[in-house]
Amino acid sequence: MLTQEVCTSLSAATADLNRLKWELNCLPAVDVGDYIADLPPERQAIAFRLLNKDHATDVFEYLPSEVQEELVSSLHHAQVRQIVEAMRPDDRAELFDELPAGIVRKLLQQLSIEERQATATILGYPEGTAGRVMTTEYVRLREGLTVGEALEKIRRTDEDKETIYYAYVTDDNRKLVRVISLRQLLFTIPTVLVRDVASDRVIKAYTEMPQEQVAQLMKRYDLIAVPVVDREDRLVGIITIDDVVDILEEEATEDIQKLAGVSGGDEAALSPPTVTIRKRLPWLLGNIGLYIGAASAIAPFQNVISLVPVLAVIMPILSNTSGNVAIQALSVTVRGLGVGEVTHEDTFKILRKEILAGFGTAIALGSALGILSLIWSVPGDRWIAIVAALVMMVNVLVAASLGTLLPMGLKRMNLDPALISGPLLTTTLDAVGFLTFLSLISVALNLVA
Repeated sequence: MLTQEVCTSLSAATADLNRLKWELNCLPAVDVGDYIADLPPERQAIAFRLLNKDHATDVFEYLPSEVQEELVSSLHHAQVRQIVEAMRPDDRAELFDELPAGIVRKLLQQLSIEERQATATILGYPEGTAGRVMTTEYVRLREGLTVGEALEKIRRTDEDKETIYYAYVTDDNRKLVRVISLRQLLFTIPTVLVRDVASDRVIKAYTEMPQEQVAQLMKRYDLIAVPVVDREDRLVGIITIDDVVDILEEEATEDIQKLAGVSGGDEAALSPPTVTIRKRLPWLLGNIGLYIGAASAIAPFQNVISLVPVLAVIMPILSNTSGNVAIQALSVTVRGLGVGEVTHEDTFKILRKEILAGFGTAIALGSALGILSLIWSVPGDRWIAIVAALVMMVNVLVAASLGTLLPMGLKRMNLDPALISGPLLTTTLDAVGFLTFLSLISVALNLVA
């Protein structure tokens, strides 16, 4: 994040391009990326051209996708080729995902054969899998090397690899057999064979593994990188800790926004208004359809509401409270599934906990609504407080149960638990709650009559 002091310095240097160039090339790449992203579109390319070649490549990887696309269109072809060629394969693949197909084809043709193959390999895997987020730059050692030979090989050929904290030992068929850390190599006698000190207990991911499972794997075992293998256990890439941070942020953002009913789950706070409308409007229109269902449950009871006007005051409280209970249970369950804290096999344990907690909550909330109903009702209608309290208790228990069972059910079917959005669940509960409450009131009025 740019500090106020840095922002002031950059603002003062804007009029002097030589000074601005010096300032930008002295700043960390991520800060320069923030600065360029905040500039007007017509000035972004000018600021980017002031960067040194190596610094420009680092900065480019930190720019938002829409800014990257604008720069690709505005920069000279040779500049674009140099930047794209120097990017990490995984970052390059991410960029190509955002660019039009025609531009991607041209850029692929301009890459070296090695970089083109690395990029095509990553792009060949489905989105959201380990293969799609891995990098093909890693340190690979043969089993027969000594520690001294391994260190010499790393110095000679692996300087530009994304990470050298781990080296991966493979056999002649590139099958992953062992892993060794740089620490072990540095503090082992040079004449010892690598295979004698490397660990054969290798924690690895498979190319088709969902990216969130990879993040959970690395979190569980405190890894800063994890090897990725294909179906034949051949080493094809690694996923590093910076990729996992991005994955966790992406998954958390997606789940939170889906729970709120934002389509796609990837709307940024500063997205253009058109994007905001496109992401939110479908769910809002869908909610109107859902509320028509809830309203249809009320429509047949208009005479009942006219006879007992206090129902119009009680019903919103009943609706909002049970909806909040459902969202609380839903959020906790989706979060537990998302971070790997629980699995679908823990369904009954979680349901038991929610129901036990729900009983206490139901009694408290039911009593509160019952007391309010007594206060608001005229003397002849105070029996309504009993019905309101009972329906509130039942609704709370149903809400807690659905908030647990629905995401667990989706997980069991290998679907995203966050597909059960808060608005969908609360609207369904409204319809059921209104129908139950008004039906009981209607029956009670007939009995009284």
